Amino acid sequence: MSTPEQRADTDHLQGSRPTRQTSFATIFDYNLPMVSVGFMFLLVNMYLMKFATDTLHMAPAVIGMIFGFSRIWDAITDPVAGYWSDRTQTRVGRRRPWLLGSILPLAAAFYMLWNPPPDLSGTNLTLWMTAGVFLFYTSMTVVVVPHQSLGAELSDDPHDRTRIFGGRHVAWILGSFGALAGMSLIIESDGTRLMASRVSIFIILVSTVFTVWMVARVKERPEYQGRGSSNPFRAYRDVFRNRHARILLAVFLVESLGAATINALTVYVAEYVVGTPRLAPLYILLYMIPSAAAVPFWVWVSGRLGKKYIWTTSTFFSALGFGGMFLLQEGDVIVISVLAVLLGFFGSAGAVVAPSIQADVIDFDELETGDRKEGAYFAAWNFVYKFGVGVTLMLTGFVLEASGFVPNKAQGEEALFALKALYALFPLCCYLIATFLLTRFGLDEAEHARIRRELDARRA
Repeated sequence: MSTPEQRADTDHLQGSRPTRQTSFATIFDYNLPMVSVGFMFLLVNMYLMKFATDTLHMAPAVIGMIFGFSRIWDAITDPVAGYWSDRTQTRVGRRRPWLLGSILPLAAAFYMLWNPPPDLSGTNLTLWMTAGVFLFYTSMTVVVVPHQSLGAELSDDPHDRTRIFGGRHVAWILGSFGALAGMSLIIESDGTRLMASRVSIFIILVSTVFTVWMVARVKERPEYQGRGSSNPFRAYRDVFRNRHARILLAVFLVESLGAATINALTVYVAEYVVGTPRLAPLYILLYMIPSAAAVPFWVWVSGRLGKKYIWTTSTFFSALGFGGMFLLQEGDVIVISVLAVLLGFFGSAGAVVAPSIQADVIDFDELETGDRKEGAYFAAWNFVYKFGVGVTLMLTGFVLEASGFVPNKAQGEEALFALKALYALFPLCCYLIATFLLTRFGLDEAEHARIRRELDARRA
C-alpha cells in the first residue's frame, strides 16, 4: 500500500497539478548523479589547465585554445542534444535514455584527460588532450541538458522547482568537495600523474553507479513524451523569440565570462599572488561550504521576496566580492578567505533560483507555442554558458603567455597584474552588467501564476 507521499508523486507523474511538494526521496534520487558530475566538472575546469601547463608542460595558449575551440563544437552538440532529447520517445521516457548513453563516453573522456601516455609530447600530446577535452564536454552535454530538462518537468510549482534545483546545487557542491579532495591528493602527491590516474578511475566508477541508480528510480511524466517541437530550427527560433529567455541568455553569457577566470585561476592566484599554493583547496572550500549551507536560506527567502529580487541583489554583491580580489597581495590569506566565503554565500542564490526561473520561462513558451521544449531551452542556456567559459579560458591563456607568465617560478609585475586583472576586474565588470540585465527581467511570481492558470485551464 502506497504512502501519502508516494501517492502525491504518482498523481504528479500522471499529469495533475501537485497537491503536495515533491518528496525528498525523489529530489535525492534525481540529483545523485550531479555529485559525480560536479566532481568531474570542477576538477577539469579548475585544475586541468594547471595540470597541463605545470605537469604535462603544455603552453598556456595551447591548452587555452583547446578549451576555446571546444566551445565552438558545443555550438553543434548542445542544440542537437536539446532538440533530440525533446523528441525522444521510449518506454522509459525522453530524458533517461540519454543519461544512460552518456556513461561510456564520459568515462572514456575523463580517463583520457588525466592519463595521457607518458611518452606523448608536442603535437601528439596536443591531439590527445584535444580529443579528451572535446569528448568530455560533448558527454557533459548529453548528461546535463536532459538532466536539467527532467528537473524542470518534475513539478509545475515555481517554489517546488526551487527546492528541486536547490537540491541539485547541493549535490553539485558535494561533488565539488570531492573534487577538492582529489585535487589535494594530486597536488600533495609525489607522483602527480599516478595520483591523477587513480582519482579519475575512482570517480568514473562512482559516476556509473549514481547514474544507473537515478535512471532506475526517477520516473518521467508520460504526458510530456513527444511534445517537443517538430522542427529544430523552429524550436530554437522560439527560444530566441521568447523575450524572457533572451534576457537570461545574456545574463548567463556575461556571468560565465566572469566566473570562468575564478575557476581557472584560483590555483594560480593562491600560488603566485598570495604565495600559499597548498591552501588553494582551502580557499575553494571556503567558497563551497557557504554556497551549500545557504541553500535552505535562499529557498526560504525566494518564497517571500521573490526569485528575481534575490538573484539580482546577490549578483550585485558578488560583483563587489570579485572586485575585492584585486587588492590581494602576498600573504593575504585572511582577505582571500573572507571574500571566498562572501562569494560562496551570494553566489548560492543564483545557483538555486536561476534553474527554477528557467523552468518558469519554459512555461511561458508552452503558453505561446503549445510545446514542451525543456531540452531546447536548457541547451541554449548551457551553450552560452559554455561559450563564455571557453572564450574566457582562451583569453586567459593568451593573456598569461603575453604577460610573461612562466610556470613554477616567481612571476614578474606584469604577469602578477594580468593574473589579478583577470581574477578580479574582469568578473567585476561582467557581474555588474548581469545585475543591470536582471533588472530588465519581467517574469515574476505574479506573472507566472497567471501563466499557470491559463495552462491548467487549457489542460483541463
